[in-house]
Amino acid sequence: MNTPGLTRRNFLAGLGMAGAAAALGGCATSVSGNSGQSGGAVTVESNLSSPQAKSAMQALIADYDKRGSTQASLNTVASETFRVQLPTYLTSANPPDVYTWYAGSVARSYADKGLLLDLSDVWHTMDDYSPALRSLSTDASGKQIFVPTDYYWWGMFYRKSNFARWGVRPATTWDEFITLCQTLKSHGVAPIGMGAGGSTAWVASAWFDYLDIRINGAQYHRDLLAGKHSFTDPQVRTVFARWKQVLPYFDPQSTAVQFQDATTSLLQNRTGMMLIGTFFADAAPKDALADIDFFQFPIIDPSVPVVEEGPTDGFFASRRSGHAAGTKDFLTYMATAAAQELYVKSSSGTVIPANPKARDAGTPLVAKGKAMLAKAADLTQFFNRDSSDALQPTADAALTQFFDKPDQLDSILSTWQAAATKVWSA
Repeated sequence: MNTPGLTRRNFLAGLGMAGAAAALGGCATSVSGNSGQSGGAVTVESNLSSPQAKSAMQALIADYDKRGSTQASLNTVASETFRVQLPTYLTSANPPDVYTWYAGSVARSYADKGLLLDLSDVWHTMDDYSPALRSLSTDASGKQIFVPTDYYWWGMFYRKSNFARWGVRPATTWDEFITLCQTLKSHGVAPIGMGAGGSTAWVASAWFDYLDIRINGAQYHRDLLAGKHSFTDPQVRTVFARWKQVLPYFDPQSTAVQFQDATTSLLQNRTGMMLIGTFFADAAPKDALADIDFFQFPIIDPSVPVVEEGPTDGFFASRRSGHAAGTKDFLTYMATAAAQELYVKSSSGTVIPANPKARDAGTPLVAKGKAMLAKAADLTQFFNRDSSDALQPTADAALTQFFDKPDQLDSILSTWQAAATKVWSA
């Protein structure tokens, strides 16, 4: 779904480019129990389960609790488990109050079902936030139902020392990318890691997203995810034809391991590069980050405006919350520059705060990511964020099956379209 007036230019201009991006979390962590009543505390259900992201959330809760007005209680759940259970959380009789999740169409899909708390009162304290972020956080009725805290970028990440040792440079065009893959393979390295196995099958969607926006453009991509085109279209087949060209260069374990394991393979020099969001750094040792760099996903058709994935993360709340006042107080805190800077400091530091007064980590990596987003003609969010959580499993099934059995593309696309149609018509 395309948000009217939301472009790369007004998004980044409104942010003032003052900040750096969010973490998804994928490894399973603790905790059971989803009670929305916890001794009067506001319950915060978080999918930020990677070690550094989880620690950063714990630091935020501790800082908030010191302020004394309201207390908060954190429950951390593995990201994929969180996504699957989120509709159950929101429709339960006694739901958690606050949830980490994503802006845009995915948040609006829950608001359309009447499940989210009206946070317009919180936005009255957020005058510095851009109109673009407000638009991303607004439902069909005009109410604000989301509080953005950060955004980030995707890219082809690699180790600088390895590229130097192998005598290769980042690719700019698709032809250069194929040559890079061939060279890396000649060194006995799997050129591309992915990590779309098990509960992180959604990582494969990044390849579909980027190939589609590089070949067919952002508007076609958004329309496709909104059901205005079919996954059996010739334009979609062109996406898979390009992907098939580089399948021989992927790590054979790409659909057998999760992205955290694929990150380890990259850091341990078993793979050469990986299309991933900056959240992967929260699962990596901090001392390895100085050797990490990235390049922009290669240009395929120079006539197509260059679009990047720039997802926005933050919080929404249950309309059934038993602590509406406390929930709004907590989210008002999360919208502050101080809270967002604390998250940056306590995590891997690869996050861009949404509050234009908040400072990012100031690293060369963050500066480079911000510059790439600033140059983009437009920004997309990510597959489920530009559609709905309900559509993501249809992509997971189709894309991992294509990776394993590319010769069955006709059947895969027909099955995908049939599954997607059920979601759109539900």
